[in-house]
Amino acid sequence: MHLVHNERTKLTAAWINTLATALVAAGFFAPVAALVYGISPLPLSARTMVALALGCLGLGAGIHVVGRTVLGRLRE
Repeated sequence: MHLVHNERTKLTAAWINTLATALVAAGFFAPVAALVYGISPLPLSARTMVALALGCLGLGAGIHVVGRTVLGRLRE
């Protein structure tokens, strides 16, 4: 029984971590690259863009920590 529980827990943690990675990629790396390389004119000021990017980075890190916490539920 512990084996099924552990696999479900690992799957949940992996899903949460993937969500965090997607948030960081879409909310941090993509806008910063667009701003740095001038790929797309953004209707936001650079200051607002940096604040949103850092917010997404912080939120992604927080979601990652939640995923690590879920892994704490593994049973021996």
